[in-house]
Amino acid sequence: MVKTILVVDDEPDVTEFLSLELTDEGFNVITENSGYAALNHLMKGEIDLLITDIAMPDMDGHELFTRARDLNENLPVIMMTGFGYDPNHVVVNCKKDGLKDVVFKPFDMEKLLKKIHDKLHV
Repeated sequence: MVKTILVVDDEPDVTEFLSLELTDEGFNVITENSGYAALNHLMKGEIDLLITDIAMPDMDGHELFTRARDLNENLPVIMMTGFGYDPNHVVVNCKKDGLKDVVFKPFDMEKLLKKIHDKLHV
């Protein structure tokens, strides 16, 4: 069964790159450039893994993370950040709420793929 990954980042270059890479790996990929648009997909319950940025203009990664977990407490989430320092402590707050995986941009695609395969058990 093909797994569906939702990739959320306000930078279209990031979502396009990940869409190409993950599609080549055999995943069904949905991309969004806003947290609110991503919530529409999450509410349908058809997402197997969420990959999201921590900083977006409409909703930060912590808010998206907590809303996603409210909809599905077992949904695997990988958070991305380009910040060495997180001034709003989004990652810290998410980790307090159960986040396990963070990748730093620019990320090593092989390491990200390993995290994805581990999370999805594929």
